[in-house]
Amino acid sequence: MGKIRILFVVILVFISFTGCEKDDICVDGDTPLMIIRFYDNDNPSELKAVPNLRIVGLGQSSTVDTFADRTSSDSVALPLRINEVNTGFIFISDSADEDDLETGNIDTLSFEYSTQEIFISRACGYIANYDDLSELLNSDSENWIQNIEIVSPLIKQQDSAHVKIFH
Repeated sequence: MGKIRILFVVILVFISFTGCEKDDICVDGDTPLMIIRFYDNDNPSELKAVPNLRIVGLGQSSTVDTFADRTSSDSVALPLRINEVNTGFIFISDSADEDDLETGNIDTLSFEYSTQEIFISRACGYIANYDDLSELLNSDSENWIQNIEIVSPLIKQQDSAHVKIFH
């Protein structure tokens, strides 16, 4: 009877270990952000920081949280919507509040793209890459954004600029 119990316990332990799955850890499963670099319109090879830059997603009530709000910066990383074919942003140069009203120069810029879902692993699931990136700037009489150049229409990494904005 004791041998049967030992055999039963061994079989039970064997079944429980073979039924377990290894723990997966996701190391590189992030959807890339769109990298924008700002350049001097008069000297296109020179980076030029945008003073007191604020960026708000169209239809959003809060600022983009991938960089510090109202800082002078020559580059930003922005998230694109995965389940949409476009994402719009309000870019505000010289952003400040006066009586709870924005006093900076506001330009509205939209990006269109197609989304490619890529399976990474069970732990990471899917990420999105973006292709066929294009832009549309709403023109007004006081645009601080003078020109836009799409450097890379495919966004699958974050190690270099995808878009150049000249101001």
